[in-house]
Amino acid sequence: MRGPDRALIALAALAGLLGVAASAAAAHRPGDGDTLRIAGQFLLFHAPAVMALTALGAAGLVRGSAARIAAGALLAGLCLFSGDLATRALAQHALFPMAAPSGGLLLMAGWIGGIVAAFLPARA
Repeated sequence: MRGPDRALIALAALAGLLGVAASAAAAHRPGDGDTLRIAGQFLLFHAPAVMALTALGAAGLVRGSAARIAAGALLAGLCLFSGDLATRALAQHALFPMAAPSGGLLLMAGWIGGIVAAFLPARA
């Protein structure tokens, strides 16, 4: 497995860790816990997808470069979307205007990238 693949898997594991932490914190926050819970859920839902895309690409079952781009888009989208929601819940301000919608678009682009990677022939 190449260095970029290892980095993507490590970042996906970090997303999973942060998802568990955000979910636990949300369970103990009165009032605005729903926003933090959503951030945690998105992290937990997408972490395995990033790992799977990366592993499938590294194994040569899908086009590796397309899978890495899709996984990167998912991670960038998570940073913006979940990061904005968590910042809103914990610090009462946004990361920057339109961070969450931009992250959501990147998440959707990552899923589209996964579709593309599945249909591109894998390189020998």
